[in-house]
Amino acid sequence: MIINEKIKASEVRLTGPTGEDMGIVSRDEALALAKKLKVDLVCTSLMSSPPPCKLTPRGAAKQEALQEKQGERRKEKPAAVKEIRLTPQIEDHDFETKRRQAEKLLISGHAVQLVVRLQGSKEGQQAKELLERLVKELSAVGTKETGIQVSGKQAAVKLRTI
Repeated sequence: MIINEKIKASEVRLTGPTGEDMGIVSRDEALALAKKLKVDLVCTSLMSSPPPCKLTPRGAAKQEALQEKQGERRKEKPAAVKEIRLTPQIEDHDFETKRRQAEKLLISGHAVQLVVRLQGSKEGQQAKELLERLVKELSAVGTKETGIQVSGKQAAVKLRTI
């Protein structure tokens, strides 16, 4: 995006601040009009001759470019995986708290790893049932990315947003 004096073309196709077509004018004339109206002259494309330019509110073009750059950066970054730890003998109130916490994370776009820590060999089935119940209750906001894996000292399942 090229702004004001950085535009090198001798003539530009000008669009006014409210979107009206002002035709082909010289660069100097367009800059003078921009200064008079206290707006920026922004070149939207260099692919045509004369290049199309528009009059935009001062600073709006830089703000738009910054937001576009931030949006691209956000798309590049993969969703963070947040871990929520539980125990097999969880109370109902604590279960609801963990469920709400997982729901908030899924809604905000994060992936969630639900992990149940096991102490004894008999807790594996309890942990699996707990995770199945939690996955079922979170099915409105998230789907299973992996199956429920019971191994060694923990049982885990990964959920991602719908």
